[in-house]
Amino acid sequence: MSDKLICDVFKSSCKDEMYLYVDKRQGMSQVPELLMETFGKPLPVFTMLLTADKKLSRVSAADVVEGIKDKGYYLQMPPPKEAYLLDVHRAHVASRSDAE
Repeated sequence: MSDKLICDVFKSSCKDEMYLYVDKRQGMSQVPELLMETFGKPLPVFTMLLTADKKLSRVSAADVVEGIKDKGYYLQMPPPKEAYLLDVHRAHVASRSDAE
């Protein structure tokens, strides 16, 4: 997929680690009002050029591009607590073994 999209990324003021990706040209105009009530005040994080093969930390860039094209936005939900805690533990163990 060679589609390129300039997108704005916002974080939620209500939920930790919840992010909203939107097409920069359309802004928040396509995001449903009910979602915005749950999301809270959108806090700008950054603007980026997004391609389907771009590496993102928790989501597939292709899914983000598809969501924005289909719905006008992509909502990234917070990771499950258990997985997050396991990642923290693994990072801690890895940093301890690197220090030795």
